Amino acid sequence: MAEQLTPITVAYGDGIGPEIMDATLRIITAAGARIKTEVIEIGEKVYLSGNSAGIAPEAWESLRRTKVFLKAPITTPQGGGYKSLNVTTRKMLGLFANIRPCVSYHPYVDTKHPIMDVIIIRENEEDLYAGIEHQQTPEVIQCLKLITRPGTEKIVRYAFEYAKQYGRKKVTCFAKDNIMKQTDGLFHKVFDEIGAEYPELEKEFWIVDIGAAKLADSPEVFDVIVMPNLYGDILSDVAAQIAGSVGLAGSANIGAEVAMFEAIHGSAPRRANQNLANPSGLLLGAVQMLVHIGQGDIADKVHNAWLKALEDGVHTYDIFKEGVSKEKVGTKEFADAVIARMGQKPANLKHVDYSQAKEAIKVTLKPAVPTKMETIGVDVFLYCEDRNANKLGDALKVIEVNGLHLTMITNRGVKVYPDGMSETFCTDHWRCRYKSDKAVSYDDILALQTAVNKAGFAIIKTENLCKFDGVDGFSGGQGA
Repeated sequence: MAEQLTPITVAYGDGIGPEIMDATLRIITAAGARIKTEVIEIGEKVYLSGNSAGIAPEAWESLRRTKVFLKAPITTPQGGGYKSLNVTTRKMLGLFANIRPCVSYHPYVDTKHPIMDVIIIRENEEDLYAGIEHQQTPEVIQCLKLITRPGTEKIVRYAFEYAKQYGRKKVTCFAKDNIMKQTDGLFHKVFDEIGAEYPELEKEFWIVDIGAAKLADSPEVFDVIVMPNLYGDILSDVAAQIAGSVGLAGSANIGAEVAMFEAIHGSAPRRANQNLANPSGLLLGAVQMLVHIGQGDIADKVHNAWLKALEDGVHTYDIFKEGVSKEKVGTKEFADAVIARMGQKPANLKHVDYSQAKEAIKVTLKPAVPTKMETIGVDVFLYCEDRNANKLGDALKVIEVNGLHLTMITNRGVKVYPDGMSETFCTDHWRCRYKSDKAVSYDDILALQTAVNKAGFAIIKTENLCKFDGVDGFSGGQGA
């Protein structure tokens, strides 16, 4: 009876993509990977054909059918109108977890941090990467930062389950809830809630700025780090680089149904078609893929053979160093070297063992808890060129509808009325807070907006002010 093959979708990408994909597929096939490939075209050609997403409808069909995507880097054409294919794929297919192992390979790859083995788990769908932006006035542009409880629960639980499955000891959370108390505050709160369910694992929290400094200086103190999208994107690249090279890092993007695996580096078109590129990042992404599809035995063979080649000093130009490296090779020759070492293990570098990874990690959300939501006011955002906050406040405070009265005006988050400071710099963008001592209706808010508009003020947008189970669901003003 023929062995069943797992179908995967493969995209060769742009620039160095075809070369490193050829090398990667040759290596994992030589190791005995039980896969059947479907090839799709994505990237520059698709963009330039008039498809702003960089991926054709038939390619989506393949991805949704195989549910496994091995993707080489692509080139996004310069200029406006082209959407990020990575962001589109992650969000359309619900790939909520980005997993980036950042490991040092001292002394075979140059690094200032010889003891480093950090897994960065990044939320992949929301935060500022929701991509919701608006120019609201001639001077002010807004980008919405969206953090949801379900999205946070998924990524945090995934991080703890990952640590548990792979024998890790500690999970650390980075966020900035000393400033963004609502959004990053939710991320921190959920981390603490879910962490309590894993008493066997050490938990810690760092404010992201000092945490990033500690990561750059002493990465050996970290194990698994979970972060919101933007911080995770930036710091996973930092961590990969200080480990030795961004070019050695692979990445997994995991969803409930579909998963995508890739290198974290770009398409490097200047190095294309020269047999120079290092395929290691994509290869290590493919190792993560093999584990995900239940072929940990093949992942073991590939990863250990790669480590042996690295240890033997067989290096591509990007990590070659006189006195350490033994042989400078091209893309094809590096693949040959890994294949030649199949079945071997490194003597000095720590060998890998994926036998504990029995199946893909699944996360389950808790049922939503009924919450009492009560509207008590509204922030009315205005465009006003006149920089006189007192003049604006005096004009608005006479407008009152069913108990909704002006309590504060801020400019870029800083209170400027009442009792603002003359030194505070103001733009043409004003947040005018109207609150009531009782619950208000949407009709009340519409009536207030009508009154403000009739008074001659230009409303940009509004945000309702709500209490959730009696707790304010909105931020104050700086200086209020």
